[in-house]
Amino acid sequence: MEDAPAAELDALLVRTAQGDQQAFSLFYDATASRVLGLIRRLLVDTAQSEEVAQEVFLEAWQSAARFDPNKGRAQTWILTMAHRRAVDRIRASQASRDRDAVVGMRDLPTAYDQVAETVEVRVEHERVEVAMRTLSEPQRQAITLAYYGGLSQSEVAAQLGIPLGTAKTRLRDAMIRLREELGVTT
Repeated sequence: MEDAPAAELDALLVRTAQGDQQAFSLFYDATASRVLGLIRRLLVDTAQSEEVAQEVFLEAWQSAARFDPNKGRAQTWILTMAHRRAVDRIRASQASRDRDAVVGMRDLPTAYDQVAETVEVRVEHERVEVAMRTLSEPQRQAITLAYYGGLSQSEVAAQLGIPLGTAKTRLRDAMIRLREELGVTT
């Protein structure tokens, strides 16, 4: 069956689309060596090649109804499917290697300058303290409760004994003022 005429392979695939297992078995016998050979040339790895070939024949069984003998030959159809699957496997393998490389680079320890970070944090803290001094007392209270105390707007309003809308306005105005003082954009 290895050198079956093209028309015979077409007929086998059409019968396979109708659920004929015997036709699929004959189709498999006639095309398996070419399918595996093509995949093996692309993937090189024998185990992966066999796995991809199995996927190709499973897909051929499941999608045989999409084969149209008026648009092409069964052997071309199955070999195209095999080529696409092999290329997909190559791309997936490359993407996996690329991800592993990125993760590996990310996990490399980076030089860490504790002194520089401590100085930077201290300078930022001082800038925030200076900016906080430009706020009105009610704004400063609201910001302190919300950002240093971790309270929600409703909780800030309750704590200060003011309406929720007033608390929201104080927080909004305070944040605008702080952004201006700290030179923060957006």
